[in-house]
Amino acid sequence: MKAAFFKEHGGTDKILCADYQDPQMGPGDVLVRVEACGLNHVDLLLLDGRYPPPLGLPHVNGCDAAGRVARVGREVAGVAEGQRVVVFPGFSCGRCEYCRRGERTVCLRYGYLGAARDGGQAEYVAVPAGNVVALPEGVSGRHAAASAMTTLTSWHAVVAQARLDPGQTVLVQAAGSGVGSTAIQVAKLCHARVITTVGSDDKIDFARSVGADEVINYRTHNFVEEVKRLTDKRGVDLVIEHIGADTFERSVYCLARLGKLVTIGSHADHWGRVDLRHVYSKNLRIIGTNLGTIDELHAILRHMQAGRLLPPIDRVYPLAEARQAVTYLAERRNRGKVLLEPEG
Repeated sequence: MKAAFFKEHGGTDKILCADYQDPQMGPGDVLVRVEACGLNHVDLLLLDGRYPPPLGLPHVNGCDAAGRVARVGREVAGVAEGQRVVVFPGFSCGRCEYCRRGERTVCLRYGYLGAARDGGQAEYVAVPAGNVVALPEGVSGRHAAASAMTTLTSWHAVVAQARLDPGQTVLVQAAGSGVGSTAIQVAKLCHARVITTVGSDDKIDFARSVGADEVINYRTHNFVEEVKRLTDKRGVDLVIEHIGADTFERSVYCLARLGKLVTIGSHADHWGRVDLRHVYSKNLRIIGTNLGTIDELHAILRHMQAGRLLPPIDRVYPLAEARQAVTYLAERRNRGKVLLEPEG
C-alpha cells in the first residue's frame, strides 16, 4: 500500500510517500480502507523525535482515521465489510488497576493510533475491532476524521472533567487549532460565554464563526489584562489550556475564585510555572486530561448528525502531499483541522 512515513527523525523533508508494508492483522482486528486522516500536533513530536514511536522506525503517523471496513478477522463479530467507521484512537490493556476502575486513558499500557502503532496516514490501517465506531448516516468521513482525537479531547475536558455549567465563562486558548476550535463549540453547547485567543488578526473572524463571544490577539494584547477587562476583573470559571509554558502561568492568572484549568497538552514547551499563592488562596483546580471515552465519541457523532457540532476543516491534502500538509500545520497557519486523503 501507499503510506506517508519516515525512516529517521527530523523535519518535514524526512516524510516519504511511497510503498509501505501492508498492515498485519490479528484474528480480532479489522482492516480499514482509509478515506480521510486528520493531522495533529503529536505528529510533529513523533516526526522530530521529541516523542519517538515506541516500536521504532519506520513509522506511519495518523491518530484520526475514518473509512470503510475492508476485511475482518476471523474472531470479529458485529463489524461488517463495507461498513463506514471512524477509529477510536486510544488503546488500553483492559486489565490493569486503572482499566478496571474505568479510567482507560491512564492505562499502564495506554497508547495512540499513529504513535503506539502505525497510524492512518496510509491507504489502509489495521485496528482492534473494539476500536471502530460505526458512522451515523449523514456524518462524512472527513468530519469523522476531524473529530476522533481533537473533538473527543475537547469534549472530555469541557464536559467530563470541568463539568462546565450554563452561564459560566470560559477562556479557550488558540482558537485556530483543532482542539481550540472544537472546545469553543462544546462550551457553547453548554451555554457558556467563550473568550478565546488567536495569534493573528486574520483568525478573528474564524474564531467568531465557531462561536467565540470575545476574541483576543495574544500577540498584540496582554490576554490576562483583556480577560480581566472583559469579566469586570472577576476572571473566568474555566481555562482550556493546551499551549504549555508560553501561556500556562498567565492562564492561571485569568481564573476566578474556585476556577478550573484543564490542561490537555503542551505544544510549546513541557515546563510550566505557577504561583502557588493563586492556587491555594483562590481554591483553584488544575486538572490534567487526555482523550476521552468511546461513549463520548458516540455522543459527539450524534451531535454531529444533528448539526449541533461540526469540527471546522481548513484544508484537505492528497496523501502524496503529506510534507506540504504537515508544514502547513507546523507553521500554525491552519484554522481548524488539516486532513490527508489517500487517492482513489
